[in-house]
Amino acid sequence: MTIWGFHLLDLAVMLGFVLALLYIGIRASKHIKKQEDFFLAGRRFGKLVTTFTNFGQATSSEHATWMVAGVMKNGAPGIMFAIGQGLMVMPIYWFTNRWWRRIRTLTLADFFVERYGSKRMGATFALISVMYLSLLVGLGLNALSKTVCAVASRPVAELSQVEQAEYERAVELDRLEVADLAGLTAAEQTKLQELREEGPRKIFSYINHAWLLAIIVVVVILYSCAGGLEAAALTDTLQGFGIILLSLLLIHFAMFKANAVAGTSGLLGPFEAIQQTVPSHFTKIFGSPGIQQFTWYFLLSFAVMGIVNGLAQPNALASMGASKDENCARVGGVTGNFLKRYCTVAWGLVALLALVLYGGKMNNPDLLWGHMVKDLLGPLGIGLVGLMVVCMLGALMSTADTLMLTSSAMLTHNLYKPLVTGRSEHHYIWAGRGFNVLFLLLSLAVAFYFTGLISMVKFIIGFNSIIGAAFLMGMLWRRATKTAAWVCIGVMLIYTLILPMFLPLIPAIRSAGALMVRTDPVPVQVECVAGRMDVELRLEQIAAWDKAGNQRPAVGARPNPLEVGEKYQRTFKPERKAVFWKGGITTDDNGVRQGKGMLHVDLVVLSKLGWDLSRNPYALNESLRAILRILVPFGVVILFSLLTRPDDKRMLDRFFAKMHTPVTGDKELDNRELALNLENPERTAAARMIPNSNWEFSRWTAYDVKGLAWITVGVAGCIALIWLIVNLGR
Repeated sequence: MTIWGFHLLDLAVMLGFVLALLYIGIRASKHIKKQEDFFLAGRRFGKLVTTFTNFGQATSSEHATWMVAGVMKNGAPGIMFAIGQGLMVMPIYWFTNRWWRRIRTLTLADFFVERYGSKRMGATFALISVMYLSLLVGLGLNALSKTVCAVASRPVAELSQVEQAEYERAVELDRLEVADLAGLTAAEQTKLQELREEGPRKIFSYINHAWLLAIIVVVVILYSCAGGLEAAALTDTLQGFGIILLSLLLIHFAMFKANAVAGTSGLLGPFEAIQQTVPSHFTKIFGSPGIQQFTWYFLLSFAVMGIVNGLAQPNALASMGASKDENCARVGGVTGNFLKRYCTVAWGLVALLALVLYGGKMNNPDLLWGHMVKDLLGPLGIGLVGLMVVCMLGALMSTADTLMLTSSAMLTHNLYKPLVTGRSEHHYIWAGRGFNVLFLLLSLAVAFYFTGLISMVKFIIGFNSIIGAAFLMGMLWRRATKTAAWVCIGVMLIYTLILPMFLPLIPAIRSAGALMVRTDPVPVQVECVAGRMDVELRLEQIAAWDKAGNQRPAVGARPNPLEVGEKYQRTFKPERKAVFWKGGITTDDNGVRQGKGMLHVDLVVLSKLGWDLSRNPYALNESLRAILRILVPFGVVILFSLLTRPDDKRMLDRFFAKMHTPVTGDKELDNRELALNLENPERTAAARMIPNSNWEFSRWTAYDVKGLAWITVGVAGCIALIWLIVNLGR
């Protein structure tokens, strides 16, 4: 028996999991006596809990969803987009993870108070970080709701007349998207562009998207507000094992069905099916001319931007600052992130198998993960769909609770407490719980505002450029000044958020003719190796040519049949993309064109300088935006630091003395060593890599080198695994 597309066992599994979460929250609440207990779990986490706390907060419900969506649209480069920045930053994490424990503060906003001597800067960082973290939770909410709505999809026979018409347009879009441009008539090419702009739906759900989001938020509030970070950590550990099991289960069933669909067999059969089915340009890890978005320079620019901006993520303090010593923070942090990277590779395999099973059949890739869950696990009727949803819910909640607690800690400690002084610990804990609710409501609003998962991911990667340079240069360069940090934050806040969001509110700007520019990509010819999908598409094109009758001259010569493995030339027509508008360009009922979403102010500036951006590939314009998010903030910090007076030497000496004092598991020894170093900062001179300079890099130890060697092996193994998945079966 099914209700709203779910088997009764699926519903039972989901209900049982929610009740278990509420129990965890209530149990953990009994250990909370002070703010440090609520926000940092008393700094009691060992390596195992730190590992799964990091894995949990780094792995939310959206990762598998948008990974599959990215691979469906862009092939193997979608895997590299999801994993590239994470792999490149792993060796850096080995050294920076100890920062979060050595900083010895309740929130990362306190860094700006201690390093730059400004409580206002700490409060500003707190507000910006809350916006950033709400984007992450909003992304997870969107991904989970789309998955559940796809699982609870209605059969075509139950659609209304209007919905069936939209469904048929979506089917037509699927057909035109995968067709060779050379085989399309002029009318079909025009129709393709129109349908791309419309984006018709193919899946209609029993479940209301808005109500589902609201219910998820209520569940997160109930258990996280009770138990604080300890409840979050327990859930992280639970969902960590669940998400790994989830990945293995889905791979198994996807491989089994791929063999059945492609006529292959055995363990290597699914990989042979990938080679036979997936277009050859989709298996090039670093991009192909036939892929519009994920080119090699796009992947590189976004990876570098993610590294320099990602180090300032405030949630890192919650996950690693709660460790009992810095060794647990380093080992647990790196191990947890490696678990996430290898799970991402597993999801990449699932996504490639999805191309075998559903390639050309899904016009909305955001819904593909949910469709796979229903198609592969639903027929078994043993609760596995419910288990999948539960694991995704756990992944979302384990991330949401950590980010929520990070936000409420900053709002309580850096905004509320300075204004409302002299209250009890109990009072501030309840204030933090209140801020938890406000944060989740903000995340809910974000989930309603954004729609496309991939575009949201790109926006999030660039968001931290507001504070990334001020943090990183402040941590490493003694010469970075408070004035320079303020100028950088102000410039990037205006450039990244204020102008892009508020300029479009002016009707004249939203409809300005100069901003109604789209890329004008030329058709691209790529040499491909025919897979099964290509063979089937060519047969459809031949049948269409035979039916064309008097229109045959418009579509050229009759296409030749293909065989699997045969090389042939394929023509692609990349989608025309709006240059200046994040949400594209729409036409209202009066025929007036208007920009949609946020305005790309950086590209407007480049255009005013004389650069015709319509001639650029879409990926190049996106890469230019990423490069500017790297160069502008760091350039501002360096320039204004050199132009302004250095900050107070004693304040800097005390801060960097603390950052060069290791944290051990012995609190008495740690407090004693810290007090001595703060009294005499010269005691830490031997810990500096470059003595008598303004650079504050720590000297490497044998343990540092050993850890770096193991991390390099792990990174190489991850890349080798991606290469093997893409090339096995050739």
